[in-house]
Amino acid sequence: MKKALVTVSALVMTAAGFMGCQKSGNSSVVLNKDKPLVFFNRQPSDPTTGQIEKDTMNWNSKTYYVGFDAAGGGAVQGKLITDWLAKQDASKIDRNGDGTIGYVLCVGDVGHNDSKARTEGIRKALGTWNGTTDPTDSKIGSVKIGGKTLKVVELEGKAMTGTDGSTWNANAATDAMGGWATKYGTQLDMVVSNNDGMAMGCLQASNYPAGVPIFGYDANADAIEAIGSGKLTGTVSQNVDAQATATLQVIRNLLDGLEGEDVYKKGIFEADSNGNKISAEITYVPETKAVLALNAGVNSDNWKQYTAGNRDKGIKQTNAAKKKVLLTIYNAADNFLSSSYLPALNYYAPLLNLDLTVVQGDGQNEASCLDKFTNLNSFDAYAINMVKTNSGRDYTDKLKY
Repeated sequence: MKKALVTVSALVMTAAGFMGCQKSGNSSVVLNKDKPLVFFNRQPSDPTTGQIEKDTMNWNSKTYYVGFDAAGGGAVQGKLITDWLAKQDASKIDRNGDGTIGYVLCVGDVGHNDSKARTEGIRKALGTWNGTTDPTDSKIGSVKIGGKTLKVVELEGKAMTGTDGSTWNANAATDAMGGWATKYGTQLDMVVSNNDGMAMGCLQASNYPAGVPIFGYDANADAIEAIGSGKLTGTVSQNVDAQATATLQVIRNLLDGLEGEDVYKKGIFEADSNGNKISAEITYVPETKAVLALNAGVNSDNWKQYTAGNRDKGIKQTNAAKKKVLLTIYNAADNFLSSSYLPALNYYAPLLNLDLTVVQGDGQNEASCLDKFTNLNSFDAYAINMVKTNSGRDYTDKLKY
């Protein structure tokens, strides 16, 4: 009889493994569907309406989103631009002296909440907001420059999509900028971009008009250097270290069995048992289970504070057991994620005793990530950065089994 019981037990465990189970160190079985799941950088949402996908965010009690305050960031970028303009000489900014500031807008992804927020923030600050984030829909605005009020016209807005279908494409921005410089001549007084990658792409255009101010977003290392050298006028830091650390800290807290407010507070808003606490400002939105870093404008006055290598000294070595995390990045070629976010993740993960397995997509097809979202039983938690913001269910469907 005893031998039969052992055989039945073995069969049960085999079936559990087949259904996507994993035996942890404390001998309890954890189904993939019950493991921590953190979406980051791309919030599960409808690409048309921007509405948060509640079904995805409520996949289980351990599902969270970590990003930054997108709406707030758009406003910060808008203020960065108008504050800079207010201090300038109108006769120098208005290149053809027609009393109108003409600008072009590089749009990242028309279906991305962050891109929409930045477009809205820019247009509201310049008075060109016409109620939509459509790249072609704006109105005549106004702005103060050196005490004078000038009209503002968005000469053209364009979504930067590469020949391979990838969005936020720097090469597409280079090509667009070359065309804009020729088409608009001295009517073009300013360039604004939804991110640094596209802004730096614009600067690569051989005919970029010398002295024309250009603003980006992300505070990537090359953009910060460009501000220091006078090539880029300004950018916005979305506090990448805070985002990367929060992504990992939420996972760490969930793996350590924390519940309720402790999941998004410990090590983030307040010190955890190891004395860890993120230094940058963070906010939490309970309705969407979102941990968000706040934004800061960067220009020639403060760019040195954002140079590469300034890691958060508030994060120290944890003594918790090492755990394995499968993490996806939507596009290996994305400038912000590859040059800023991933290095930050790789810096903080060992401090939190998290062993990362990173898989990267092509920025175009969800399958480029999903096909690598495998061996799920081998991991204790998952961190997902989707190609499309409405693809959350594709990932949770794989965690059912």
